[in-house]
Formats: sequence, C-alpha cells, structure tokens
Amino acid sequence: MFKKIALAAALALASASSFAAAPTAFYGGLDVGASKLDDFDSTKTSVGGFVGYGFNPFFAVELGYRQLGKFDYLGADVKAKQTHLSLVGSYPLNQQLDVYGRIGYNHLRAEASYRGVTAGEKTDTGLYGIGLNYSFTPTIDGRIEVQKPSSDSTNYSVGVVFQF
Repeated sequence: MFKKIALAAALALASASSFAAAPTAFYGGLDVGASKLDDFDSTKTSVGGFVGYGFNPFFAVELGYRQLGKFDYLGADVKAKQTHLSLVGSYPLNQQLDVYGRIGYNHLRAEASYRGVTAGEKTDTGLYGIGLNYSFTPTIDGRIEVQKPSSDSTNYSVGVVFQF
C-alpha cells in the first residue's frame, strides 16, 4: 500500500513539473460565436470582449461584455446584451492545452423596438461555462467555450486571448 502511495506522489510531482503553465498576468481578448435563446427559432451571431487577471496558473477573474444577438420576435427587434464578472478555474492537460470552467455574476439586458417604441428589461443571474484554451505563443492563446448566460440561453464562442 505504501509503495502505491509513494509511486502516486512521485508521478504527481513529475507531472506537475512538466506542466509549464502560462505566466500569471493581465490579459484581454475578443470572441465571436452563436447565441441560442429558447423562445426564438434562430441562432444569432454574438460578439464580445473581455479582460482578466490570472492570479496563478489555475485561477483568474474575468470581466466581459457580449452582444448576444439581434432577434425578431412578433415583428419587434430584440437585442440581447450581457455583462459578466466570472471566476475562472483552469487545469492544464499538457503544456499548451488547458480545460477551464467559469462561474459568476451575470447582468443581462434585452431591448425591444417596435414601430418607434423601445422598451427594455434587465435581469441579474448566475453564469457558468466550460471551455478549452490553447497557447499558440507565450502571449497569444485561442479558446473555445460553451457558456450558459441564463437558464433559457446558450452561447458558443471562439476567441483570441492576448496576455500583457
């Protein structure tokens, strides 16, 4: 039993040193994707931007903004927007590829316009997502993510991350 524990500990130490994790720093980026709202038939293009700070290779905080898309609902033009503050946890799979998850606070806004009349609604909710991050260079990463801004919406995105 002791030999198994010692072997597991040695393997854990050896594998930890092989993960040359990205340096902690400020970062920012842009993403583009597709948003799907449950009450709407179509998927719309989303665009967003974000800034963050990595405290260590496993933990970061991120602030972002995203236009979730422009939808047509019973003749009204509906625009959905998202602002979020997230905690991001990462786990390196190898020297260039990380899997990450996010959880955080989300502020959603919807604005509807119909025949010159505009109305809006705001809601605050939780947010979660999961993604992959690939380091192309020491300062440029690419990411893909599935995010759940609300219980009735999903966003799929690809993005580029620049470390400062």
